[in-house]
Amino acid sequence: MTKKELSFKEGFDILQKNAELLESQEQPDIDNLMKIVEESMNAYKACKSRVDAVQQALNETFKD
Repeated sequence: MTKKELSFKEGFDILQKNAELLESQEQPDIDNLMKIVEESMNAYKACKSRVDAVQQALNETFKD
């Protein structure tokens, strides 16, 4: 089964939600930490991929 590729907005929303969750915890929730980290890494990769694609397109458009 293939996973649906996240859009930039979906990835950003996940990163923001997880950052707020981690910042709001008085004690770390170790039992769910790996799930949060894995979800965040997948979201980061999706966002980075989109940013890199836009950067490459802009470089191609504006190259001399």
